[in-house]
Amino acid sequence: MTAITDLEIFARVARTGNMSAAGREMGLSPAVVSKRISLLEDRLGARLFQRTTRQLTLTETGEGYFKRVTDIIALYEEAEDFVSRRNTSPRGLLKVAAPTSFATLHIAPHLPMFLAKYPEIELDFQLNDNIVDIIREGFDVAIRIGELADSSLVARKIAPDNRVLCAAPSYLKSNPAPTKISDLQRHNCLLSGTQDTWRLRDSDGKEHLVRVEGNLRSNSSDFIREALRLGQGLGFRSTWDIAPELERGELEIVMPEYTGSSNFAVHAVYPCREFLPAKVHAFIDFLTELYGSDPYWNKGLKIPDGNKGQSGSKKKKATARAAANKKMSAAPNEFHGMI
Repeated sequence: MTAITDLEIFARVARTGNMSAAGREMGLSPAVVSKRISLLEDRLGARLFQRTTRQLTLTETGEGYFKRVTDIIALYEEAEDFVSRRNTSPRGLLKVAAPTSFATLHIAPHLPMFLAKYPEIELDFQLNDNIVDIIREGFDVAIRIGELADSSLVARKIAPDNRVLCAAPSYLKSNPAPTKISDLQRHNCLLSGTQDTWRLRDSDGKEHLVRVEGNLRSNSSDFIREALRLGQGLGFRSTWDIAPELERGELEIVMPEYTGSSNFAVHAVYPCREFLPAKVHAFIDFLTELYGSDPYWNKGLKIPDGNKGQSGSKKKKATARAAANKKMSAAPNEFHGMI
């Protein structure tokens, strides 16, 4: 019978693609790791890795084995946590994947408070604006912002993502602020990543997909924010990203009747498990309580009111929806099948 330790060694080697790196993570020598992998392959009667002098890659059989092994390890960890979590405080290594700017602005400053509250947790943050496979890469939780796509993972909303159209006063001085959607065609719109459309929601809740153009594009939120501040164009940004600039008057909101899609939010995403490890539970609860439905970065800002300008039945429906959302937010906002 294959020992659970051998499965953990195999999974570490598969994730790192390197026996030395896997050994360092587990406190084992490369020779021991290599021997255990060889014994595992002999026991299974199949080659799991293709070995060259430069790299180590999974075979087709190894890929299928890895997918199943990760489930086995997750169940094993859940079983241990189920027994121990009621009698112990959250502890152990917590691996987190998060967008660079959001983590720098709104997670890192609060880590001293989190670690003081949970001194037995160790943190390993990997900051990347690309979507990572949290199961394959061995992450406990990922922070993702926007509208989520279908998957087998679980997501919990931890904060709203309010998005607004904005520009610097210096840009608006020579480029009159737009007053309707068609005006965006004559503006230099600063773009993020491969994005070339903005999804705007009007005061009646109707969404508009607007194709925009500009002479500057970047995958870095920090870069786009600085370009906006220097008057290089018009942007469609999250308030968590530009709140200080709005407060200082370095950026101004334009066309306030148009905001971002209501489906956009800040989420904590994690593998679908019946028993959530205490360390993950503690981290997600900490961020949820820290941000709330009206996060601190929006305090003092005149965030556009989606109900403004509505009348009659539309306004009543919007008010009813808001009341229902408030009632739902009192319970954990968690759902399956999203990533």
